[in-house]
Amino acid sequence: MDSKKSVDATAAVQTAEIVREYGPFADVTQVGGVTFDGAHVWFAAGDSLRAFDPSSGTPVRALDVASDAGTAFDGRHLYQLAADRIQKIDPATGTVVASIPAPGKGSDSGLTWAEGTLWVGEYRDRKIHQIDPGTGAILRTIESNRFVTGVTWVDGELWHGTWEDEQSEIRHIDPESGKVLERLTMPESVTVSGLESDGGELFYAGGGTSGKVRAVRRPKRTLK
Repeated sequence: MDSKKSVDATAAVQTAEIVREYGPFADVTQVGGVTFDGAHVWFAAGDSLRAFDPSSGTPVRALDVASDAGTAFDGRHLYQLAADRIQKIDPATGTVVASIPAPGKGSDSGLTWAEGTLWVGEYRDRKIHQIDPGTGAILRTIESNRFVTGVTWVDGELWHGTWEDEQSEIRHIDPESGKVLERLTMPESVTVSGLESDGGELFYAGGGTSGKVRAVRRPKRTLK
């Protein structure tokens, strides 16, 4: 569409700086969603939700829950996309304590927690939904111009991963208009299936069928 070229043309573009690669992990053929609980990085591995120590890369936990796509953490509970539902999980036990419908009815991708709500990527429809974590009701929708994978917020900035035509980027977008402000382009054949910020200078990006998670440098901000 015409807006795709105009939006992309105004965005700041730079090559993504991959700081570190984790994995591939044993018995993991697909990495979906990614989140960070302040100590460990969690990722969706299909039939389980797994965690590793980002300082050492050592696996530390595995929960026996369906983990198809996006993953989020609200400070107490994990949230995991599983088919057409979002499961709320107690990380201490792996127990599913609640479940709500996913807005994309199974075509959902990224997931993150911000502003007391969940934000959900809808992959092929190129959308990001803000939803009520208790009911699944859609509060607002942001249009993207590429397939949406991972979604994350950091310091008031909304970022999302893309994976389309075997090319991936990490994009900073305006949360009101969806306009692309910055693009971090990934190397050829390196995909972004999930995305989460560590709250500081790094993004953690799921690597799809590579079975890896990558730490990517977030662009530095000039202090005013």
